[in-house]
Amino acid sequence: MKNLIEVNHLIFGYGNRPILKDVNLNIFKNDYILIIGPNGGGKTSFLKLILGIVKPWSGSISYAEGVSGRIGYVPQYANFNKNFPINVLDMVLTGFMDSKNFLKKYTKNQMEKAEHMLDKFDLYLKRKENINNLSGGQIQKLLIARAIVADPVALLLDEPTASIDITSQSNIREFLHKLNEKMAIVMVTHDLTPFAKNYKRIVCINQTLFSHGRGELNAHELDRVYGCPVDLIGHGIPHTILQEHEKRPN
Repeated sequence: MKNLIEVNHLIFGYGNRPILKDVNLNIFKNDYILIIGPNGGGKTSFLKLILGIVKPWSGSISYAEGVSGRIGYVPQYANFNKNFPINVLDMVLTGFMDSKNFLKKYTKNQMEKAEHMLDKFDLYLKRKENINNLSGGQIQKLLIARAIVADPVALLLDEPTASIDITSQSNIREFLHKLNEKMAIVMVTHDLTPFAKNYKRIVCINQTLFSHGRGELNAHELDRVYGCPVDLIGHGIPHTILQEHEKRPN
């Protein structure tokens, strides 16, 4: 498999407090990674490091040719400001923004791609409406549309199905499954169940990082990650089990 992104011996924190310690991970083309771990364990910080939003204290993140600048990002819905004065179409178009030239006009092709993306997410008829008129599920689909409109090679998502209804969760899950055919998916989630059929690896982050392939998830291993007892509910979907957390190449 081709490496898209390589994370080597990464150390990062805020102030004098380390959040991530000696983190290593290879992200491959068409990977589908679920990231789990307790609040404050470093999951969101890890995504921000890959995106270059924050810089590591030490260690490195390297990208295959053509990857840097082509990583889509869907932030947590809970942290998104719905009152920002922008309409639905313009929101998607921001996915084309050039950090070197914020005043650059959008091309006709970009406008058409944005409208096509809205049509795929059943949001075309709302393209001129302000984003504060959208439901939680529609906002989440809009954020995904913005993240993928410029054809990224990897898509990072932070709790994409939190705070939205079951129907929207199902639609997003199926859409991500199709997207995985042409891009890597790296997703932070507290609920593994909806993605049990699609994921390829589970990454556990609680300051350190452990990567697991498909297998069976048991409560004992979750306890080791979260540091406290965790109940596991299957809801009729095949369970996964994580192997022992051992230091080994990713």
